Amino acid sequence: MKQNEAQNPISSDQITIGLISISDRASQGVYQDEGIPALRTWLTNAISNSCTFHERLIADEAPLITKTIVELVDVVKCDLVLTTGGTGPSRRDVTPEATLSAGTREMPGFGEQMRQISLKFVPTAILSRQVATLREIQDHAALIINLPGQPKAIAETLEGLKDENGKAIIPGIFAAVPYCIDLIGGPYIQTNESVVKAFRPKSALSK
Repeated sequence: MKQNEAQNPISSDQITIGLISISDRASQGVYQDEGIPALRTWLTNAISNSCTFHERLIADEAPLITKTIVELVDVVKCDLVLTTGGTGPSRRDVTPEATLSAGTREMPGFGEQMRQISLKFVPTAILSRQVATLREIQDHAALIINLPGQPKAIAETLEGLKDENGKAIIPGIFAAVPYCIDLIGGPYIQTNESVVKAFRPKSALSK
């Protein structure tokens, strides 16, 4: 169990984020995990709020994945849980099924948009099975999203596609995350617009 805290004084709303890297070999120490460091770095650059990260490196075991998500939401009270790895078609890739088992309502648009972005780079993006879901308990709710396993693909799906001037061509999925967190009762997330611009309707903007 590892916890890493990074704070930024721009926003007073604290956000608690769970990061789960799912890999048999990395969890056994065969090679060094790259998913969690990539996620932590990207989120630290993208989010202006004060963040606390709770990190887990686990094997490709469905009951363990579900249990870890439930613990991060129900016990640790994470507002957002991001997983990396285990979303392909091989028999050991069970992250989507385990994620849905932990959830209460699926959010299919996130998976659809991730595949749309990845298809701009590789035709094998259609083999990706990433899902997103909400987990809602009596006094808390969280958004859980499966992300790709490679650091480059993680950044591409979160940020989207940009032209040579840095203008978004296809929005990344993180643009919708802050408003989703608003709607389920979480903290008001502000972003560094040079990385990703959060979208909210005018009625939902903080005054």
